[in-house]
Amino acid sequence: MDDSPPHPPAAPSPRRFSRYPADIRISVQVFRPSGTASLWGRSTELGEDGVGATLTGEVQPGEVVSMELALPATVSPLKVRALARYRTGLRHGFEFLALTSQQRDALRRVCELLASGA
Repeated sequence: MDDSPPHPPAAPSPRRFSRYPADIRISVQVFRPSGTASLWGRSTELGEDGVGATLTGEVQPGEVVSMELALPATVSPLKVRALARYRTGLRHGFEFLALTSQQRDALRRVCELLASGA
Protein backbone atom coordinates (compact mmCIF):
# COMPACT_ATOMS: atom_id res chain seq x y z
CA MET A 1 0.00 0.00 0.00
CA ASP A 2 1.31 3.43 -0.97
CA ASP A 3 1.15 5.97 1.89
CA SER A 4 2.42 8.91 -0.17
CA PRO A 5 0.05 11.90 -0.42
CA PRO A 6 -2.04 12.08 -3.59
CA HIS A 7 -0.72 14.29 -6.33
CA PRO A 8 -2.51 17.63 -6.69
CA PRO A 9 -4.37 18.07 -9.98
CA ALA A 10 -2.21 19.50 -12.73
CA ALA A 11 -2.70 23.20 -13.34
CA PRO A 12 -3.96 24.06 -16.81
CA SER A 13 -1.14 24.84 -19.19
CA PRO A 14 -0.67 28.57 -19.71
CA ARG A 15 -1.63 30.02 -23.08
CA ARG A 16 1.16 30.71 -25.53
CA PHE A 17 -0.32 34.12 -26.30
CA SER A 18 -2.35 36.57 -24.24
CA ARG A 19 -6.03 37.06 -24.99
CA TYR A 20 -7.61 40.50 -25.25
CA PRO A 21 -11.27 41.54 -25.02
CA ALA A 22 -12.53 42.05 -28.57
CA ASP A 23 -15.97 42.47 -30.13
CA ILE A 24 -15.49 41.28 -33.71
CA ARG A 25 -18.06 39.91 -36.16
CA ILE A 26 -17.38 36.27 -37.05
CA SER A 27 -18.87 33.92 -39.62
CA VAL A 28 -18.27 30.19 -39.36
CA GLN A 29 -18.81 27.32 -41.81
CA VAL A 30 -18.91 23.81 -40.33
CA PHE A 31 -18.70 20.96 -42.85
CA ARG A 32 -20.63 17.92 -41.58
CA PRO A 33 -21.83 14.70 -43.23
CA SER A 34 -25.40 16.07 -43.03
CA GLY A 35 -24.35 19.26 -44.84
CA THR A 36 -22.69 22.59 -44.22
CA ALA A 37 -23.82 24.63 -41.23
CA SER A 38 -23.38 28.40 -41.54
CA LEU A 39 -23.18 30.24 -38.22
CA TRP A 40 -22.28 33.76 -37.22
CA GLY A 41 -21.55 35.53 -34.00
CA ARG A 42 -19.33 37.93 -32.09
CA SER A 43 -15.96 37.38 -30.51
CA THR A 44 -15.47 37.89 -26.80
CA GLU A 45 -11.68 37.68 -26.85
CA LEU A 46 -8.87 37.42 -29.39
CA GLY A 47 -5.29 36.17 -29.25
CA GLU A 48 -2.61 35.48 -31.82
CA ASP A 49 -3.47 31.77 -31.74
CA GLY A 50 -7.23 31.71 -31.20
CA VAL A 51 -10.54 33.38 -30.51
CA GLY A 52 -13.41 33.03 -28.06
CA ALA A 53 -16.84 33.67 -29.52
CA THR A 54 -20.57 33.38 -28.98
CA LEU A 55 -22.22 31.86 -32.07
CA THR A 56 -25.79 31.39 -33.32
CA GLY A 57 -25.41 27.60 -33.12
CA GLU A 58 -23.25 24.87 -31.66
CA VAL A 59 -19.88 23.63 -32.85
CA GLN A 60 -18.66 20.50 -31.08
CA PRO A 61 -15.14 20.36 -29.61
CA GLY A 62 -12.86 18.72 -32.17
CA GLU A 63 -14.73 20.01 -35.21
CA VAL A 64 -12.70 22.02 -37.73
CA VAL A 65 -14.35 25.12 -39.17
CA SER A 66 -13.69 27.76 -41.79
CA MET A 67 -13.91 31.17 -40.17
CA GLU A 68 -13.97 34.80 -41.30
CA LEU A 69 -13.17 37.55 -38.82
CA ALA A 70 -13.72 41.25 -39.55
CA LEU A 71 -10.57 42.42 -37.76
CA PRO A 72 -10.27 46.10 -36.81
CA ALA A 73 -7.77 48.18 -38.82
CA THR A 74 -7.72 45.67 -41.70
CA VAL A 75 -9.12 46.06 -45.20
CA SER A 76 -10.51 42.58 -45.77
CA PRO A 77 -11.72 39.86 -43.40
CA LEU A 78 -9.23 37.31 -42.08
CA LYS A 79 -10.14 33.87 -43.47
CA VAL A 80 -8.76 30.96 -41.41
CA ARG A 81 -9.37 27.37 -40.43
CA ALA A 82 -9.83 26.75 -36.74
CA LEU A 83 -10.32 23.85 -34.34
CA ALA A 84 -13.11 24.06 -31.77
CA ARG A 85 -11.41 23.48 -28.40
CA TYR A 86 -14.39 23.89 -26.07
CA ARG A 87 -18.07 24.76 -25.99
CA THR A 88 -20.24 25.94 -23.12
CA GLY A 89 -23.74 26.59 -24.45
CA LEU A 90 -23.23 28.91 -27.41
CA ARG A 91 -19.81 30.13 -26.16
CA HIS A 92 -16.90 28.55 -28.03
CA GLY A 93 -13.13 28.59 -27.99
CA PHE A 94 -11.24 28.14 -31.26
CA GLU A 95 -7.57 27.54 -32.00
CA PHE A 96 -6.36 28.84 -35.35
CA LEU A 97 -4.79 26.23 -37.65
CA ALA A 98 -2.01 26.60 -40.26
CA LEU A 99 -1.80 30.40 -40.34
CA THR A 100 0.24 32.03 -43.08
CA SER A 101 2.92 34.55 -42.12
CA GLN A 102 0.64 37.36 -43.38
CA GLN A 103 -2.22 36.11 -41.18
CA ARG A 104 0.10 35.87 -38.15
CA ASP A 105 1.32 39.43 -38.79
CA ALA A 106 -2.26 40.74 -39.06
CA LEU A 107 -3.25 39.01 -35.81
CA ARG A 108 -0.13 40.29 -34.04
CA ARG A 109 -0.87 43.88 -35.14
CA VAL A 110 -4.50 43.66 -34.03
CA CYS A 111 -3.51 42.16 -30.66
CA GLU A 112 -0.96 44.95 -30.14
CA LEU A 113 -3.70 47.46 -30.92
CA LEU A 114 -6.08 45.76 -28.46
CA ALA A 115 -3.34 45.59 -25.79
CA SER A 116 -2.74 49.34 -26.09
CA GLY A 117 -6.43 49.99 -25.45
CA ALA A 118 -6.86 51.84 -28.73
